[in-house]
Amino acid sequence: MRKHIRRRLRHTKYIFYQETLVDFKDHFWSFLGAFFGIGLIAFLQSQHLTEIENVFLIGSFGASSVLVYGAVNSPLAQPRNLIGGHVLSALVGVTAYKFLPDILWLNASIAVASSIVLMQITKTMHPPGGATALIAVLPAGKIQALGYWYAVSPVMSGVLILLLMALIFNNIPKGRKYPHHIKQNKYFHMRRMLKRKY
Repeated sequence: MRKHIRRRLRHTKYIFYQETLVDFKDHFWSFLGAFFGIGLIAFLQSQHLTEIENVFLIGSFGASSVLVYGAVNSPLAQPRNLIGGHVLSALVGVTAYKFLPDILWLNASIAVASSIVLMQITKTMHPPGGATALIAVLPAGKIQALGYWYAVSPVMSGVLILLLMALIFNNIPKGRKYPHHIKQNKYFHMRRMLKRKY
């Protein structure tokens, strides 16, 4: 028992050390990825849309950048989650607005709650997806005028730009790899088999 506790304590200290470690190279690549990802979306918007329209650059892309460039190994930052979470949530948000256009408190809560459940069902959990669903129902005329096209552009096109920059900048340094594949050890498989038996 004492040996088990000591092992757990060593493991906890190591995790704490890793989480508080300042890695300037990692910060540098996170900065570059986010800079070029958001910068490219904003540049395309400035070239093709007037400043008043301001549709292509949505707020949830900032939150996605934190995950995709700053937490590369997170399951929530992987390509399936990034694309699926945003696109499915956008579709849910537009649908909620179409069915309840005049009741903001209801369509906002239905959009976000439904997008969470849909991301859980499809295994595409990406927290900024909730914001994407909410943006679709907020009273800002231009987004609602797009209808389901909102899921294609700005959402899908913007997410693909973020993904492209993540694939480039997260794979240049040796210590980073994107997408991150979690290796499951033999103990994980044993636990799964035991759960099936009992």
